[in-house]
Amino acid sequence: MKLFHTYCFSVLVLLSACSGDDSENVPVRTTELSSDPVDTYIRENFTEPYGVAVRYRFTDRYVAPTERVTPPRKDLVQPTLDFLTNFWIEPYFEVPGGEEYFRNTVPAEIVLIGSFIFNTDGTVVLGTADAGARITLTDINSIDVNDREWVFRQLGTIYHEYAHIMHQEFNLPPNFQQISPQGYTSLGSWFNLTNEEALRRGFVSPYGTSTFNEDFAEVVAFLLYDPDFFTRYINDEPCADDDCLARNEGRGLIRAKYNAILDHYEKNTGVDLLQVRAIIQAKL
Repeated sequence: MKLFHTYCFSVLVLLSACSGDDSENVPVRTTELSSDPVDTYIRENFTEPYGVAVRYRFTDRYVAPTERVTPPRKDLVQPTLDFLTNFWIEPYFEVPGGEEYFRNTVPAEIVLIGSFIFNTDGTVVLGTADAGARITLTDINSIDVNDREWVFRQLGTIYHEYAHIMHQEFNLPPNFQQISPQGYTSLGSWFNLTNEEALRRGFVSPYGTSTFNEDFAEVVAFLLYDPDFFTRYINDEPCADDDCLARNEGRGLIRAKYNAILDHYEKNTGVDLLQVRAIIQAKL
């Protein structure tokens, strides 16, 4: 409080020393809006309607000093954003409660990177979500909407990262961490598992075993983009051997997570993820 009052006193003294004739007119700095077609598109389709800044000009403040990336090609920025509008924004706007949820949780920044982010341990980063404020997407220089592998990888990334914002805002579902506690690995060893091993543990992917939060985000992402989600991860298969029984046991754990997640979204956001999935699958 002492600093506050001293500051106020100094301001009062300064003001009292200035008469009307002595006042100084300080010019207001203005920044002209870019007329670049890409910048105009971003402003009209992301910044003005949603308050989202799209960063596509490369700057190293978006990657760690040990990471290596390639900048995005400028001519691929708008096609990438059209892709996100079609498969990420519009599906939420088409379901009850979805538009309100999206506007309340959409990150302030989307960062586009041309290549993957390559780590020193041999893994690659497909995307990141930073405290609900930024989503980073990689590999946009490989955009090909007719390549299902690229499409599924990008959709898996954006849905995964957006799911992180959901649990950052509303926490994980109650008791989510107790569903398969023995199955988790770590951020440094998840990639040693196969898809089969992850399934037996009750996870939709090896990466989901790394942390509770990644597990949550992976289930949401796979639910939304994977056409075969229910066949692979929810519905039991007829069994004639122990391997099959082990897979079904894992599916039982995934079902528990799936039901907890659907309920968590419905209660906290009013969004029915199954309706969102139906719209996405129709587009695919």
